[in-house]
Amino acid sequence: MVVALAPAHGVGSRGDLPLPFAALVVGALAALLISFVAIGTLWREPRLRDTDGLLLPRPVAAMLDSGWLRVVARVLAAVVTVWTLAALVLGPDSARNPVPHVVYVWLWVGLAFASMLLGPVWRLINPLRALHAGLLRVARVSPDLAALPYRWGLWPAAVGLATFTWVELVAEENTSLGFLRLLVAGFVAVSLLGAAVFGRVWFDRADPFEAWSRLLGLLSPLGRRADGRWVLRTPLHGVNSLRGQRGLVPTVAVMLGGTAYDGFSANLSWATFVQTSQVPSSVLKTVTMLAFFGLVALTLWIASVVSVRLAGEPVRQSFALVSDIAPSLLPIAGGYVVAHYWSLWVYQGQYAWRLLTDPLGTGADLLGTADLTPDDALIQPTLVATIQAVSIVVGHLLGVLAAHERAVTVLDRRAAVIGQVPLMVVMIVYTLGGLSILFAP
Repeated sequence: MVVALAPAHGVGSRGDLPLPFAALVVGALAALLISFVAIGTLWREPRLRDTDGLLLPRPVAAMLDSGWLRVVARVLAAVVTVWTLAALVLGPDSARNPVPHVVYVWLWVGLAFASMLLGPVWRLINPLRALHAGLLRVARVSPDLAALPYRWGLWPAAVGLATFTWVELVAEENTSLGFLRLLVAGFVAVSLLGAAVFGRVWFDRADPFEAWSRLLGLLSPLGRRADGRWVLRTPLHGVNSLRGQRGLVPTVAVMLGGTAYDGFSANLSWATFVQTSQVPSSVLKTVTMLAFFGLVALTLWIASVVSVRLAGEPVRQSFALVSDIAPSLLPIAGGYVVAHYWSLWVYQGQYAWRLLTDPLGTGADLLGTADLTPDDALIQPTLVATIQAVSIVVGHLLGVLAAHERAVTVLDRRAAVIGQVPLMVVMIVYTLGGLSILFAP
């Protein structure tokens, strides 16, 4: 994302850390290793059940299931959408236009935070899903209408997420109004065409933002038990409910690799290299970003191959195992999102209100927020460094637990413990990489 949009995602140097960098790394690795040994010894069989969870009070559960809450959420989403489209079509092509903030801060980052807190909210408020349903009602056509069966799993979502990541982190002039008009028009056209051909399953499987929201939403403390009742639960329960499916590995690889590349691209040495290289910067950035995607998928697959061999299983089982283990990377991806985008969200998320009050650039103050000054209390260096470090380490710890639960579910206990050693090595590498990207000089 262009620097003008926000302060850097990281805090800049290890000098901002409340602990020395070396002590943080040692502590993080010790936590991972101790947890691995502990769960290998004490967590002997599957423990996560779909009947677990602390029941929410009935009034709270009734409110979450109420029709009026859904209507309010959809109306608010529709109002924000129309407001943003007005700024996109009629607003000024300048830094005063709110569209870049809505797209890159509210839609991308805000949706991630909202999903990790509340669950897959985009499925509820997706304006294109609502538009498709409305068009079918007007035409008096069944909402299940589809010209062709859908068979591609999450692959289109993975491609869509990779494309948006490229737009956000690589594309030049990505905040210009002309570029954003093409981007939004193209996305709307592809979404409606996909829904027209494959039906509403297109939004369930292929929509990149629904996939982004749904997968990160598995980390939400809100969930439903097997009997449908609302409960508070651990992030592990949501992750464990996801089973391997076509396109899941590349989707998770894009989610994790894209955020890692975002942090890496803010490194001063990398920026200097890009500026002095003879290779066009867009080409160099694109290849490197794709390499981050591929590295996540490759390391996960290699770990799966070694795991099945250590467990005494044939190599062909690795393809099933890599899909089974892929959900365990979601807590890590969630931790990276918090670490990299916390300061962007809490600061520029506020600043967006200042721009939205004048969507057409006429000097209006429609929302009364023209003089709003974002509060920087939540982006103080030590606080941000602490949030970043904790989110990275906790994300990896949850990943270890999720991987162990899945391993003891699909393998016998001894094979599960031995087979997790390669994945543990991958987790350590990811931890070192994540902390180094954020804090190393």
